[in-house]
Amino acid sequence: MSDHDTDPERTFAALPPAQGRGFAQTWWGHAWLKALEDTALDGQQVRTGRRLARSGAVGAVSVRPGRITAVVHDRDRTAHRADVLLERLSDAQWARFLDLAVERSGHLAALLDRDLPPHLVEDASAAGIELLPGIGDLEPRCDCEAWDHCGHTSALCHLVARLLDQDPFVLLLMRGCDERTLFDELHARDAARGEAPSAPDGVDAAAAYAPGRALPALPPPPGPLAGPGLPPSLGTDAAPPPGVDPAALEFLAAHTAATAHRWLVGAREGAPAGHPAGDGLTAAQDAVRLAAGLWEGIDGTGHPEGADDVLLDRLAKGSGRGRAQLARAVRAWRAGGAAGLSVLEEEWSPDGEAQARARAALTSAWEEDRPPLRATGNRWTVVGTAHQLRLGQDGRWWPFRKENGHWEPAGAAAQDPATALATAQGAPAGDTTAQDTTAPDPAPEGP
Repeated sequence: MSDHDTDPERTFAALPPAQGRGFAQTWWGHAWLKALEDTALDGQQVRTGRRLARSGAVGAVSVRPGRITAVVHDRDRTAHRADVLLERLSDAQWARFLDLAVERSGHLAALLDRDLPPHLVEDASAAGIELLPGIGDLEPRCDCEAWDHCGHTSALCHLVARLLDQDPFVLLLMRGCDERTLFDELHARDAARGEAPSAPDGVDAAAAYAPGRALPALPPPPGPLAGPGLPPSLGTDAAPPPGVDPAALEFLAAHTAATAHRWLVGAREGAPAGHPAGDGLTAAQDAVRLAAGLWEGIDGTGHPEGADDVLLDRLAKGSGRGRAQLARAVRAWRAGGAAGLSVLEEEWSPDGEAQARARAALTSAWEEDRPPLRATGNRWTVVGTAHQLRLGQDGRWWPFRKENGHWEPAGAAAQDPATALATAQGAPAGDTTAQDTTAPDPAPEGP
């Protein structure tokens, strides 16, 4: 959206060495790194670049339409100029993207708040406008003369992921539009939409009916509800019919009302309708899901706070568990739904391919001071501690902590084991003390 001879440019000072594991926290930062990993033919070069980026070897980064540039130092301090090219969007594509951005108030508000809403990216992609890079879109250039991504271009990409986390407009600049131009265009389009005469809604009542029979104007739409309504009480003096549990029906009615209210609020805000939460679940899984909605809190001893004991006992029985087991199942459900529940209760042995991927993940996670791990099936226990990692069927790592003699879910899954272990240890996901340098093959130790 600018003359190539006067392309805007932003320069970011060199960042200090990265602490912890994560180079990307936002979904678009993860998408950027995935494009690098899918494009690079040599995974070792990607890992080398990650180590260089973490150690602070990447200098100031220059970002301009179609290109990012930085000087990257090897471990011996040899300097290399690294460039990564990304195709810029055409003026026609930018015009269509801006039209999409102002079509929904939520899109515009998110952009003005320096956020990149996924639905806007999906809408743009459907219109043939790819904001995020895909396989082969990050084209490397380095004076080390590597023909593929080398450690220097990989280090540059990892550092840019940190910049993207802080400001998604870095990505938009790479695609060809600077922040000032983007905001000016968005404001101009939004103002034009607000000034345009609005078309009448529907057909005028006077034209639809005979003269003298015009209908009164419709009332304004109702305002947002403060909360779900209370279902009627089903308690009566008469005994309920056989097989009917009034307390259970009241709970299901209240749960349905809360779900309907949540969907209504989402619909008013332009969120997708979604699907019923119980779709595809077994009866035992659905019992845990319902218990998670009923169970307001767990005090650490397995006793619910403010929950109805009769209903919880019924849900526990329906799920095939005792009350303490149901408490753990609820924690697993809150951490990851049906997948979290499966990881809690199912032990499996990774086959050759899954085992190889797990070893590679452990290699990448700790290249120095790797904690000693004892493996049993898909479970890796940190020797001498109350911390455990579990590998899910989808390749994600789940954190667990031993409490009162039982392994308890400690949080949501992570793509790499070090982040999951940091969660199990109670540290923020991005603040683990594990460092990347050099380590032996991280084959898990025997039981």
